[in-house]
Amino acid sequence: MKSSNALFERLPILGNCRLRPAVCLMLVFCCWVVLLPGCCWAFSSSELMDLSLEELMEVEVTSVGRKLQKVSETPAAVFVIHQEDIRRSGVTSIPEALRLAPGLNVVRIDGSTWAVASRGFTGRYLNKMQVLIDGRSVYSPPFSNVHWDMQDTLLEDIERIEVVRGPGGTLWGANAVNGVVNIITKKARDTQGVLITTGYGTEEQGFAALRYGGKLSDRTDYRAFVKYFNRGRQHERDFVYAKDVEAHDDWKAFRGGFRIDVSPSGRDDFTLQGEAYSGSEGQQDLVYPLSADYFSTRVTSDTPFAGGFLLARWQHLLADGGDMALQTYYDRSYRDEQVLGKAVWDVFDVDFQHRFFFGERQEVLWGLGYRLTRDELEDGELVSFDDDSASDRLFSLFLQDEISLVPDKLRLLIGSKFERNDYTGFEYQPNVRLIWTPNQRHTLWGAVSRAVRTPSRMEDAGNIFYAVVPPNFFLPTPFPTKVVVKGSDEFEAEKSLSYELGYRFMPHSGFSVDAALFYSRYRDHRSAESESFALVDGGAFDYIEAVSVEGNKLRAETYGLEVAVDWRVQNWWRLQGHYSLLKLDTWPEDGSTDVYSSLVFDNSSPQQQASLRSSFDLARGWDFDLWLRYVDRSSVYITEIDEYFGLDMRLAWRPSPGLELSLVGQNLLDASHVEFQTEFGRSATGVPRGFYGQIKCQF
Repeated sequence: MKSSNALFERLPILGNCRLRPAVCLMLVFCCWVVLLPGCCWAFSSSELMDLSLEELMEVEVTSVGRKLQKVSETPAAVFVIHQEDIRRSGVTSIPEALRLAPGLNVVRIDGSTWAVASRGFTGRYLNKMQVLIDGRSVYSPPFSNVHWDMQDTLLEDIERIEVVRGPGGTLWGANAVNGVVNIITKKARDTQGVLITTGYGTEEQGFAALRYGGKLSDRTDYRAFVKYFNRGRQHERDFVYAKDVEAHDDWKAFRGGFRIDVSPSGRDDFTLQGEAYSGSEGQQDLVYPLSADYFSTRVTSDTPFAGGFLLARWQHLLADGGDMALQTYYDRSYRDEQVLGKAVWDVFDVDFQHRFFFGERQEVLWGLGYRLTRDELEDGELVSFDDDSASDRLFSLFLQDEISLVPDKLRLLIGSKFERNDYTGFEYQPNVRLIWTPNQRHTLWGAVSRAVRTPSRMEDAGNIFYAVVPPNFFLPTPFPTKVVVKGSDEFEAEKSLSYELGYRFMPHSGFSVDAALFYSRYRDHRSAESESFALVDGGAFDYIEAVSVEGNKLRAETYGLEVAVDWRVQNWWRLQGHYSLLKLDTWPEDGSTDVYSSLVFDNSSPQQQASLRSSFDLARGWDFDLWLRYVDRSSVYITEIDEYFGLDMRLAWRPSPGLELSLVGQNLLDASHVEFQTEFGRSATGVPRGFYGQIKCQF
């Protein structure tokens, strides 16, 4: 499919920003959804339409303040993806569901690999966003990223996904630099009975799930589930033979889990939950053999992965309205990639927090935490480690005071997190937030936050074989150049200072606007500083070895705008849209020898994204949903990624209570489009047009 640049004349605004392609197609789409209801004869109500927007703004979240508070009262850029949003979007994985949130850049690299970023620095090894599932961090310690192919659960059991854009280090610790994603599952009492789902499609080549929930006593509820899916291989373009060929990027996994909730008294709640999973994925990687004829070649392999966790949580309500909570979990993960090597890591974490009131106008929240991470690593084709195993410890303390300056009108939050890690020692992450709610229709908030991103095992003791550059490609030399980046125990934490301003407006119960402006400066950002450049006698032929070492001599700034609009047009019709604008600039510090990293980061995230969803409740139990997305162009490792549009449709029928039949079409505007490019080994494939049908039965 041709880029939309050929269809629309560009309109320069705000520097290099481009608005006209997205706006034009959005207008066409709006006309479409306005005319469509004229063909409908009657309407009914579903769960999505039962709540007014006022009630949705009253939904309580926990990710901003580590306590239950209304969305309308949160001094942060927070967006909630509800279970009904997940169901009606037709998504089949957690990363796909995150496309529903404004300000997130979600790209699919191949059939199983994703990159999810908030406010810039998109990449498979994004290291500036904290991801939690029921309070359990799924951040990968060895490589400082989230392996999205390993993160899953029964989607029907997700109650909500809370997405916080912007720093969250004060409460959630290091690596929550640009955002926090907190996936919260339903309580066992809300999943009683039997649920069976099954489906099949062009890409979803078979998936099924079974869940059963019941009661052990009046105060004890439980559930257990199993699920399986198999995603077939996608297709990619073979430019040598000018035809589409099957890619080696299939993905399949099996997972099972349970949850037990006990309420021994009116003030105590206890939860025990766990899951285990196993799967594999095909992958295509670029490797770099040192030979006179080939400087890169593509190899295919299968990556097995497995893991599981056990989590326990106790909550106690105090007589004065405060509370205490204690949570601990053990998490074990395993994956074996040909390029990155074999990795096994174990995480033991314990976290305590206490909330109490000090006087009539202060609410104090404090907590302690300890985390032990152990790993065992084996070298891959492109990665090696100086140490085969290591143990890392993290100690933390946080304190936050919420002060009511004007009761029910003006509140001030001030606090900080203090951590001690084995790489950089002591780190602190303070923030100040102010929120003003003059009435129920208006909310204005602002924040200033400092956050840090601590080193990973890769940056401390890893050695990365990045590429072999052909002769006379970048450098005027007749020899090929082997590029290597070494870890350093002197690598420091990356720091950011962010300023945010937000406004929520609800003129009436059927319309709301949520907007946020942000500006962030980054210092001590990761760079690759030249260490040596030497000619090596390779036996059959000579080559140059260019060695760099991990450094902290890059600086950056980001600024932008995020807007989300929710409009209940009629009782049976809802429109949801969002738009985000992002500018990212990076530059090396004085004395840096890194001239490449800034080129990699500057355009790694699209400047603009837009989304429009239209949900209809038709007659006799029918639902119809449309979802249009626009993503601006970007570049990955200096490779241009064209802007693209995506359109999903979902038609569902509920012939009787507890039974739902649905048909979903995804990426309908073209046969396939590329969302990313080859990044550190992994080769990208196109995202195809797809269809699947699903049967869901609950009783």
